[in-house]
Amino acid sequence: MDALNCFDLFDVESQLTDEERLVRDTVRRFVDSEVLPIIGRCFAEHRFPAELVPQLAELGLLGSTLREYGGAGLGSVAYGLICQELERGDGGLRSFVSVQSSLAIGAIDRFGSDEQRERWLPALARGQAIGCFALTEPQGGSDPGSMRTRAEPDGGDFVLRGSKIWITSGSIADVAVVWAATADGIGGFLVERDMPGFESRDIERKMSMRASVTSELYFDGVRVPRRNRLPGAAGLRAPLSLLSDARFGIVWGVLGAARACFEEALEFTQSRLLFGRPLAHTQAVQLRLADIARRLTTAQLLALRLGRLKEEGRVHPTQISLAKWNNVRMAIDVARDCRDLLGAAGVVTEHCAIRHMLNLESVITYEGTETVHELVVGKELTGTAAF
Repeated sequence: MDALNCFDLFDVESQLTDEERLVRDTVRRFVDSEVLPIIGRCFAEHRFPAELVPQLAELGLLGSTLREYGGAGLGSVAYGLICQELERGDGGLRSFVSVQSSLAIGAIDRFGSDEQRERWLPALARGQAIGCFALTEPQGGSDPGSMRTRAEPDGGDFVLRGSKIWITSGSIADVAVVWAATADGIGGFLVERDMPGFESRDIERKMSMRASVTSELYFDGVRVPRRNRLPGAAGLRAPLSLLSDARFGIVWGVLGAARACFEEALEFTQSRLLFGRPLAHTQAVQLRLADIARRLTTAQLLALRLGRLKEEGRVHPTQISLAKWNNVRMAIDVARDCRDLLGAAGVVTEHCAIRHMLNLESVITYEGTETVHELVVGKELTGTAAF
């Protein structure tokens, strides 16, 4: 029998279409040639590689599932493979693309007016404008229903007051999709960078997602024209539905982080000599490598099945929660184990394990903490919410 691909033990490759493989391989080449040579230094210097944005746009990776306005109209699995390959490079880059496509573009496409779509979607898909998604607040975290940011009607406009935190791309965004409480429930508003009273501030001293821009946003009486309200967004269900799409990207993205760590650890243990033989020739190391392969394989199959369900229009939010919980937990445990297998070499950014490990500390927290997703599954099983 032919030897198995140690990074694809259950032959997920054979379940992909020709288009999906082409998309994956194109992004893989981009990551290998453009991302990996610079990303360790970007992480160390706490710098987002903005010079890559035009190339991301040229490859059609911004708004890749958008079927009009310059989008590539790709399916869910193809989008997942994009996330996988980008996060193989770095979670910060995948996070930028996820926010641009699933959240900023997704909000305007799903809930916006024709005028809003015409104005923003082509520019966002081409990378000529950057978007962000402002939901989380300092006191809110996992409880977005406690939102304090408010939008009060004033003549023909709304006046926005409040703040948001942990906003990816917040300080570089040309347009922020801001969620605020109104007299008739939660609403979405397009706040443009140059509107008076709108201020952004980068969050410094991060030890995670250092190659990503993360910001605080402040709204001090920002006057937002009524035409900038998203007409189709009514209630908290609107932003939460968009987060389901973003979580789907995470389910796939973390496969890339885990694979990068696994590839590095496998190569290292095969070449590192200790007590007269390679580390990979010892039982202890082989047991650990086998367990990493088991966990990664299980997560790959879960992601693929979730993608097909999404393409069929049959995916349930609880399935996304289960997959996000499982795959991120898998990835962070794999990254930590691989970091340990590298020994002292594992703590420097010349190797990727420590960088992915630290990035995954954010991924396991944002867009629903692990505990929240466990409770989502618990509610599905028991019929009772225990949040």
